[in-house]
Amino acid sequence: MPEESTTRAVLEQKARRELAPAFLEIVNESHMHSGPASDSHFRLTAVAERFAGMGRVQRHQLLYRLFADELAGGVHALALHLYTPQEWRERGQDIPASPDCLGGGRAAV
Repeated sequence: MPEESTTRAVLEQKARRELAPAFLEIVNESHMHSGPASDSHFRLTAVAERFAGMGRVQRHQLLYRLFADELAGGVHALALHLYTPQEWRERGQDIPASPDCLGGGRAAV
């Protein structure tokens, strides 16, 4: 498992402050992607009342604004899985797996 990253810690601090999540998991998946491993690919799963009444796009926009500096800098990919507590219970607290990275525009044949 990769070491704790500074970027991951910043993402976690911002998410906890903004969302007050009942559940939060941020995984650095940089090692799963083509090219040298770096602090650039993350999967974030958050469960928060804050998402109630918001559609999927609105939830993502909220996080994109929250992480604007990181996305403009070194974060290349951020997979977001955002749920209300009720949605989280309904899906059995299951976190979707990230797909394999094909890297830099390479498509599956």
